[in-house]
Amino acid sequence: MVTRKEVAELAGVSEATVSRVFNGIGPMKAETKQRVLEAAKKLNYHPNAIAQSFARRRSGNLGVVLPYVPKVHIFSTYYFSEVLSGIGEQVKQSGYDMLLMFRTPGEESDYSNIFRSQKVDACVILGATDTPGERSELRKLEEAGQPFCLINQHFSGEHFQEVDADHVGGSYSAVKHLLDQGYRRIGFLNGSPEYSNSRDRLTGYAKALTEAGLLDVPPSDTGEINPSRIPPQWYYEGNYSRTSGYKAAADIYRYRSEIEAVFASNDRMAIGLMQGLREHGLTPGKDIAIVGYDDSDAARVTNPPLTSVAVPFYEMGRLAAERVLNRVMGVSPSAQASAAAGPHIQLSTTLMVRKSSRST
Repeated sequence: MVTRKEVAELAGVSEATVSRVFNGIGPMKAETKQRVLEAAKKLNYHPNAIAQSFARRRSGNLGVVLPYVPKVHIFSTYYFSEVLSGIGEQVKQSGYDMLLMFRTPGEESDYSNIFRSQKVDACVILGATDTPGERSELRKLEEAGQPFCLINQHFSGEHFQEVDADHVGGSYSAVKHLLDQGYRRIGFLNGSPEYSNSRDRLTGYAKALTEAGLLDVPPSDTGEINPSRIPPQWYYEGNYSRTSGYKAAADIYRYRSEIEAVFASNDRMAIGLMQGLREHGLTPGKDIAIVGYDDSDAARVTNPPLTSVAVPFYEMGRLAAERVLNRVMGVSPSAQASAAAGPHIQLSTTLMVRKSSRST
């Protein structure tokens, strides 16, 4: 096994100089650096990764925090698989590794411990919820200057690094499409209000119906909508799972004379709802129009194909990883990141119309 000493002797430099070249520490003449690299190549020398980490005070890992939910296969869900693919692409390009870490939703988070253990140099957080405890932990990270970025979750009044999508505009376009098809009694199957994207989708839903004169639900001073102002036969909450959509079908069937269409906050709930309604004797797309959200692969193969709002999850993951890794490595932000106002980046969504929502 070739040693650092042998490289130093061949290059005519000290062992300390070889160490500085491979760890990127301190100023270095280009000629000296080139001699060391050529010697290392000739001898087929590869520096010890662990030793490099200690020298650089870096782990070489980007941490990705995921929610752990028993019996839920998150890697098979479209949202997580797309986001992780985007993160993975950027991690690979940056010469980093990705370390997955799980947290149980509802339990106290200790994000600071991730950095104290020196397992990661930065982290991307998925599945964060807007609770007092979560805000407190994220503020600790921000105050400590730790590089982190949230995906698909924003915290009003905070300045955390966030990459999100325009869920208000996405849901507005979904409900406006149903209105344009002639539907007026439009139900909404939302996710948990602890997620900002649930509140955003509710805002877009209420905005479209209020503009059409079908609701009178102005936003509060904080810009949010109170669900209690919406007729109860129109508003339902699930947890973004197919099962919760399936369970909601029974209540929606009970009010079938008062609901012509349903907008669901993600495709999994929409598909579960379609299954449940079918078992109650209703034909989705014919007896009741359905629109989903995410534009997952499954939306194209449902019967009928599901109208859905496309969200750039892959790009959200890639961009979040780029932001935090650039900060760690001291690289100037990309033109896309620089163009964003402040720490918050919001990407556009697109409505994909299919047979499940067409009136003819």
